[in-house]
Amino acid sequence: MTDSSTRDRAEGMFDQGKGNVKQGVGDLTDNERMKGEGQMDELKGKGEQAWGDIKDAAGDLKDDLERKAR
Repeated sequence: MTDSSTRDRAEGMFDQGKGNVKQGVGDLTDNERMKGEGQMDELKGKGEQAWGDIKDAAGDLKDDLERKAR
């Protein structure tokens, strides 16, 4: 696990949480724009988490290949 992938996942979790809060506020205030922003933040967060996972998988693959090359 790299610092970069950990950071991506942390930012993703933050954006998902922020999105959930915005959606909740949008629901309470009947504000469609706020709900939409929340949905976008949530999707952005999911993308950031997926990117972190991809970086980890690529790093693991690289490590495996280096071990086998020895």
